[in-house]
Amino acid sequence: MEESADRSVHAEPVMGTVVSLDLRGTGDHDAAIADAVAWFHEVDRRFSPYLADSEVGRHGRDEIPEQDRSPELAHILDICAQVTAMSGGAFDAWRSGRFDPSAYVKGWSAGRAAELLRAHGCTDWAINAGGDVLVSGAPAPGERWRIGVQHPFDRGAIATTVQGTDLAVATSGTYERGAHIVDATTDATAKTAVSVTVVGPDLGLADAYSTAAFALGADGPAWVAGITGYECFTIWAEGGVTATGGFPTVVHGVPVATVPHSAGLLGAA
Repeated sequence: MEESADRSVHAEPVMGTVVSLDLRGTGDHDAAIADAVAWFHEVDRRFSPYLADSEVGRHGRDEIPEQDRSPELAHILDICAQVTAMSGGAFDAWRSGRFDPSAYVKGWSAGRAAELLRAHGCTDWAINAGGDVLVSGAPAPGERWRIGVQHPFDRGAIATTVQGTDLAVATSGTYERGAHIVDATTDATAKTAVSVTVVGPDLGLADAYSTAAFALGADGPAWVAGITGYECFTIWAEGGVTATGGFPTVVHGVPVATVPHSAGLLGAA
């Protein structure tokens, strides 16, 4: 952990990635970081789809009766079902007989960690959970947090920079695992986009929405534009860029097509 008079930085290998905590200003940094790290490891134990004895693994095998589900598992199931319905089935935590809610859990876990930071009086911080970022307050008085979105075609470049405070930023893409996101309605790998970044107030939902929008391909930007409070920035496989009208970004030399906000969601009544 790196510390200064008013800043503490900690990086924790967990959940198959690295979670970074950057705390500024007031609050009990040591206690906040300790509680947040313990929570992320609890999430890894309980909700990893790769551990046979986790709640997620046991649920996938139908070993947990509905009345015995933990409140957290019940919440995860409810949100995943909602996003499945909203996306017309393009997003689905079930695939090939396996339950994997990772597209929601990583961002959700960071949101819960944020509550722990606030409980220790911390108001100015950034959490980076494997590229999904949640920020609060400011890095310094009069400044705003700046979150760079990696360029999908040049690992050393930034495609766009999101600026703001009290903001969640989640990106789904082909950076690390190649083409791996599936449109559950066709069971085909989604290849139209190479990167979808969604911003909004809730990191778990931004995470799930970015995965759904990626799976929806050409329909993704308009779909996100119909969700109140969320914006997206999509880079296409052929190199073009589309953003919703309110995306809070500074774009680095890239022409952007804009999608206006619209009413209605796929699968909605």
